[in-house]
Amino acid sequence: MPRKTLTGLLCLAVTLLTAVAPAPARADNPIVQTIYTADPAPLVHNGRVYLYTGHDEDGSTWFTMKEWRVYSSADMVNWTDHGSPMSLATFSWASKDAWAGQVVQRNGKFYWYVPVTNRATGRMAIGVGVSTSPTGPFTDALGRPLVENGEIDPTVMIDDDGQAYLYWGNPNLWYVRLNSDMISYSGSATKIPLTTAGFGTRTGDANRPTLYEEGPWVYKRNGLYYNVFAAKCCSEFIGYSTAPGPTGPWTYRGTVMPTQGSSFTNHAGIVDFNGGSYFFYHNGALPGGGGFTRSVAVEKFTYNADGSIPQITMTTGGAPQNGTLNPYTRQEAETIAWSSGVETERASEGGMNIGFLENGDHVKVKGVAFGAGATAFSARVASAAAGGRIEVRLGSPTGTLAGTCTVPGTGGWQTWTTVTCPVSGTAGTQDLYLRFAGGSGYLFNVNWWQFTGTSGSIR
Repeated sequence: MPRKTLTGLLCLAVTLLTAVAPAPARADNPIVQTIYTADPAPLVHNGRVYLYTGHDEDGSTWFTMKEWRVYSSADMVNWTDHGSPMSLATFSWASKDAWAGQVVQRNGKFYWYVPVTNRATGRMAIGVGVSTSPTGPFTDALGRPLVENGEIDPTVMIDDDGQAYLYWGNPNLWYVRLNSDMISYSGSATKIPLTTAGFGTRTGDANRPTLYEEGPWVYKRNGLYYNVFAAKCCSEFIGYSTAPGPTGPWTYRGTVMPTQGSSFTNHAGIVDFNGGSYFFYHNGALPGGGGFTRSVAVEKFTYNADGSIPQITMTTGGAPQNGTLNPYTRQEAETIAWSSGVETERASEGGMNIGFLENGDHVKVKGVAFGAGATAFSARVASAAAGGRIEVRLGSPTGTLAGTCTVPGTGGWQTWTTVTCPVSGTAGTQDLYLRFAGGSGYLFNVNWWQFTGTSGSIR
């Protein structure tokens, strides 16, 4: 079993904070606490937001990234971990640098455009993964780079007329017109003129006269084209430009997110979902975090009447919940609003499970709609040790104890059984905390959980 480097730091930080602050932390940002994540790329599909990220390795002193990850949410606060559906190993021609990419849907497939180092040339190139599912697995669509000029950070926009554009670049900004198959293009790569009118004025660097640095995120809204990008390294802020057409001419519109957040890079992704607009970014907010150990976060915002983007500040609270969570259907244990001391891994029964759980670790699930109240709690568990207990608590990790489930040793970390225990006092909509208790060392794994309700409960 691996050492819990990040989660161990998080547990220590929570312990230190609670020693001086009696009220429990209410933070929901960053939205992933089990690993370091970076370069968020959201996609809305079938009533969920799918969030594609990079993965900064623990203890990194460079952009050490070997895989990409995917998470999804139906309410913008409880995020389900779907693991890593694509890695450097997906691309036999890639040697390193699983950096910032984006997924778009077309033709019943999901295309993941990513920059990696081409082993044959030593240069950065853009590869394409493809899958029939938003959670993968993804395979190499081409077996070679789609395009290669040593630059990074692809983003794709499909216009209303069906024409798709791939943009990328640092230090320049390029685009190609993708064909309808999304894995080839017509014509040659075109360099977008980086003018000060189009991308703002940078001072102090004669080689970079504009604010544009990297990480473009291009999309269309109400007939206007937006290019939101990381500006003026280092440290970066997020700026944006707009244009009447997909290739320009661009006009610089100002700052979206000022420099902040203990990471010298930032990377934006923007989507509309269930009537709201959401801005994703990364910072170094988790314990041990920084410029090479980053974490993805999100804020809700409202466009100004003229279509301009307001200035957005990082918060620890994050976006408000959009809806509630139904506890009377099976919920994956890796659906999490906040966690402490928890990791995830592939489960033998499919999907992911939470694991490496030690005494005092916990998971928060926000806005659980218990209705008239639950009578029982069930969980799918496994333990190669002596097991332990799941404390079902409300409001905080030390809040009202609604019930306790005893978890036995099952003979293996992937040898699963279901345990059930009575619960009470769960009426209404409340934040649920599953606190894990027992002896020393790793206790058990949890794959899923579900409540049983009274006759008046929502099903």
